[in-house]
Amino acid sequence: MTWTLHAQLAADTLSVGDFPLSRLLLMNESRYPWCILVPRRSGAKELHRLDDADQLQLLRESTALARAMEAAFAPHKMNVAALGNMVPQLHLHHIARYRGDPAWPAPVWGKFPAQAYEPAAAAERIARLRQLLPGLLYESADAG
Repeated sequence: MTWTLHAQLAADTLSVGDFPLSRLLLMNESRYPWCILVPRRSGAKELHRLDDADQLQLLRESTALARAMEAAFAPHKMNVAALGNMVPQLHLHHIARYRGDPAWPAPVWGKFPAQAYEPAAAAERIARLRQLLPGLLYESADAG
């Protein structure tokens, strides 16, 4: 069975690159530094159902991403969450939050319509994320 990115994630995000296990996506919501890790495992829906090696690799990738985002964006809080009520494919949100951001202190989900990145700003954010993760991230083989 071949891995494919869920259609909703593909519609809402921009591809940044691949870790050894996960696709790194940038949420197309310019109000928050917001990334999503999606393990490239067909049918994966739950973190606890990944095998031990994949669980550990996902934790390593999540930790590297959260540390890089914290260093680059200096948030008041780094939120990391795995939900799946709307999109069943296993994915981990990494959101840099600031006191006074438009949704603070509530969750960002469904609070406001997404404010998409302008193309130049998206390219700049993606380039910055790639620079933050040298040696860990490589360009995705495909766009989806």
